[in-house]
This record gives sequence, structure tokens and C-alpha cells, in this order.
Amino acid sequence: MNSYQEATPNTRKETFPARKPYTPQFSEMATVSIRRLAWALGKKMPATVDHIVHILAKVYEPGAVCSHCQDKTKCEACIFSLIAL
Repeated sequence: MNSYQEATPNTRKETFPARKPYTPQFSEMATVSIRRLAWALGKKMPATVDHIVHILAKVYEPGAVCSHCQDKTKCEACIFSLIAL
């Protein structure tokens, strides 16, 4: 048994976010590269990934991305749909 299983509900604190974000599995090369870019930018890795997404939004045509979208319920949160407006 590990310590998580041995803990009782009174002894462990659980916090649950309002929603669980998708956590992608990056290749080792991508993880190592993003870490080094984060160091160079003086940012944390999540902020660096966000920065990269903003750069990609300038490289890829929003219409081409939106036309291939498979989840139209999140357009208001998507950088490509915001640029297309």
C-alpha cells in the first residue's frame, strides 16, 4: 500500500479544480526544448507554451485551422477563431 491509499479522508487534503485541463504528453525533445526556451524567456513552461501558441497563430491561416476544427464549442477560447473575427 502506498501513502495515498493509507491516508484517511481526515488526514489528507484534496483540492479539485473546477475543471481538469487537458495535459498533453510531449516528446522528450519538445519538453527539453520548451524548458530551454522558458529559461531564455524568463518564463515558466506553461507561459512559454502559451507564447508559442500565439506565435503559431501568426504563422498558420486561421481559416485553414478553423475549417478542420472538431470541437466548435470552444471557439471563444481559441486564438485562431479570435484572429478570424
